[in-house]
Amino acid sequence: MPQHDALIDYLKNRRSVTAPFLTNPGPTVAELDQIMEIGARVPDHGKIVPWRMVVYQGAMREIVGEKLADIWQQKHPEADDETLDVERKRFLPAPLTIGVLARPQKHPKVPELEQLLSAGCVCFNLVHAAHAHGYAAHWVTRWFSFDADAATMLGAGADEQFVGFVHIGTPEVAPQERDRPRLKDVVSYWHE
Repeated sequence: MPQHDALIDYLKNRRSVTAPFLTNPGPTVAELDQIMEIGARVPDHGKIVPWRMVVYQGAMREIVGEKLADIWQQKHPEADDETLDVERKRFLPAPLTIGVLARPQKHPKVPELEQLLSAGCVCFNLVHAAHAHGYAAHWVTRWFSFDADAATMLGAGADEQFVGFVHIGTPEVAPQERDRPRLKDVVSYWHE
């Protein structure tokens, strides 16, 4: 295979832009379809597709925010207006968010962990695909990934778990570099 210098450069310099700094315009319908097609091109031992995606866009983002604030208030009656406002804006201002659900299946050769990793790869492929289309993305989980009531409201089935929400939009700020681990601190070479 040929070397792809532009891709190497992109991967060496890729950086997320956090959701509060993602704005319109967002991907077109055709771009979104391509982003999700790329998102779906992940390792999937056994071809069991142990994940799926849910798209939140347009006015639905505000409805989701209101419902998240309601759930938060039910579970935290002491929550003040400022806290509830944060919940209302969880899916704003990014033009769209894609939730990725893991739906592990019993399989004699594919352990659940491998299936969860496949779902995580969907999230990261969505990030790469958004960047490839000239947008920026931010992959997060947040409390509502792990709260049964919120996850159900967001579209999770009984045997599904959100592994991430990928916010996508046009960046209002330039991505900033951050410290990365030194290879000598995170890599070892096995030997007898």
